[in-house]
Amino acid sequence: MEKPRRKFTPEFKQEAVELLRRSGKTAAQVARELGIGQTTLSRWTLQAAKMPLGTKGFLATEELKAVRRELDQVRQERDILKKAVAFFAKDSS
Repeated sequence: MEKPRRKFTPEFKQEAVELLRRSGKTAAQVARELGIGQTTLSRWTLQAAKMPLGTKGFLATEELKAVRRELDQVRQERDILKKAVAFFAKDSS
């Protein structure tokens, strides 16, 4: 039977990457201490390296995803309202 996939918060990912960078330990050592896989930590490190400097990395990414979801929702609501206005304008003519 398959294990359920674990979810990690952006804060945890950010702290794990920072710990790896600051500690001077290998990725395997840090991953073992945190109870995560070495490949997971290495993937997070690569993702963090691709992020623009000065951002909070994973936190900024999660915030951006939330803003995009909200924008999609608002666009859908706007489109529904446009259709409703067009429908009622056609009826009153």
